[in-house]
Amino acid sequence: MENHMESSPIQQALKEYKAGLGQFTKQMPEIAGKYNEFTGACFSEGKLSQKEKQLIALGISLYSQDEYCIIYHMKGCIDQGCTQEEILEAVGVTGAFGGGAAMSQGVTLVEQCLEEFNAQAH
Repeated sequence: MENHMESSPIQQALKEYKAGLGQFTKQMPEIAGKYNEFTGACFSEGKLSQKEKQLIALGISLYSQDEYCIIYHMKGCIDQGCTQEEILEAVGVTGAFGGGAAMSQGVTLVEQCLEEFNAQAH
């Protein structure tokens, strides 16, 4: 089963994003460095926890229909210890604001990520 997960569309998307960011960093190190510094500061522990920040980012990713970011922030949610219920509640709130387009990603791609990332954890 692990070989399937390594080549899954979700894992492939994570790999593509990391490769693209790595290439951009080589080509534009000053911009990438500042971007990474900025996002690192944004996602560091503060008045909001890293867990809460990942849930916010997931909602924004769903709303903007950005599949790479949905997958990336789903991984972040799982890594920060979000429960399935917390994630699905965030999907619901996003759907209430973003309508069917946001909800469609929540009931498909988010569910696929939950299934895959939870299977990897066990």
